Amino acid sequence: MNTPKDITDGERREQGMRVRREVLTNEHVDAANQRITPLTADFQDFITRTAWGEIWSRPGLDKRSRSIATLTALIALQHWDELRMHIHAALRNGLTEQELAEVILHAAVYCGVPSANHAFGIAQEVLAE
Repeated sequence: MNTPKDITDGERREQGMRVRREVLTNEHVDAANQRITPLTADFQDFITRTAWGEIWSRPGLDKRSRSIATLTALIALQHWDELRMHIHAALRNGLTEQELAEVILHAAVYCGVPSANHAFGIAQEVLAE
């Protein structure tokens, strides 16, 4: 993948869409794209270029490591809907069920037991799907 400074916004958008699809699945991205409205279009373009085309595309961490960091941040900030989506992504990115449990347990120390408890509940639901 290209580094963020080596590409245009259009290339970054394409790269971001490719990585977004790899991590979240075509089905998820297609559904998100179908919900784009004039109100949300700029935001969707922003996250595709920035979160996916620039940050997730950087060579410094693999997708598995980025998933671990993302899960921890989502637990800390109690973003439960995003956590559910990124648990699925983390499993696709190679985390095992045991590693997922370790990430949540680790987050209990730094993010709080109630947040980890809720995260374990979401993880159990995702794993049961």
